[in-house]
Amino acid sequence: MEALWEAVSRWLAQYSDRIIIFAVTLLVTVVITKIVGKALQTLLDRSQIPSATIFVNIVLAVIWIMAAMTVMQPVFGVNPTTFATALGVSGIALSFGLKDTIANIVGGFGLMMGKVIQPGDVISIAGTNGTVKDVTWRHTIVTELSGNEMWIPNSVLNTASLEKLTLNGDTMIRIPMVIRGDSDPDDTAREILALASQASNGMTLSSIPSVVRFQGFTPYGVSAELWLFAKPEVLPAMVQDAVVRSLVGQDFLVQDPAQQTA
Repeated sequence: MEALWEAVSRWLAQYSDRIIIFAVTLLVTVVITKIVGKALQTLLDRSQIPSATIFVNIVLAVIWIMAAMTVMQPVFGVNPTTFATALGVSGIALSFGLKDTIANIVGGFGLMMGKVIQPGDVISIAGTNGTVKDVTWRHTIVTELSGNEMWIPNSVLNTASLEKLTLNGDTMIRIPMVIRGDSDPDDTAREILALASQASNGMTLSSIPSVVRFQGFTPYGVSAELWLFAKPEVLPAMVQDAVVRSLVGQDFLVQDPAQQTA
């Protein structure tokens, strides 16, 4: 045991200067990354630049790389220039194994710099709507209205077609119906809006009024649509269910075409 302790003591005495340099560099780097990370995040939040973690991560990665290059020569005895040259040669082979990761990083950076999407944007992709929560190294995180999160590879978003939605388009609900041909359009529209307003109270946007649009004629009556706009935190399906329930059995609606044509 004493021999082991003596060996450790001799090793610590021999390399004490290197250990101190490494420890100090590591401590300083950790402190700098914490300060720079918080400062950069605050700056992005206050500016018009999209606040995505990919920008912060790139800056932090550069700081760690610079710190590693700083300790290579005094601590490990490795020339940084030689290491960079060797890394460049091996990087070619490594890039083939990490091509998907590299594609995601480049794709995410391209999406942000090109302002294709930003955190807070409402998008539709593959028939699913959601709000962009963040853009990371590899994925874009999209939160659906239900609260579920989709993690979409950046390379997919960079090549796939997506639709950016406005608040109106994302929350709009269309309820089709057929109105009896002998009903007064104005009176019917007012009655529909009154029933819908009562059923969806507190679930729709007060800034965008609901509306009834008459679209044409069918063999059974006049085709129409009720347009409503749900609040962002409310599921459109909940609003649609409540409104449809309130309209069931109303005399102005054609709900049994067979009986109507009899």
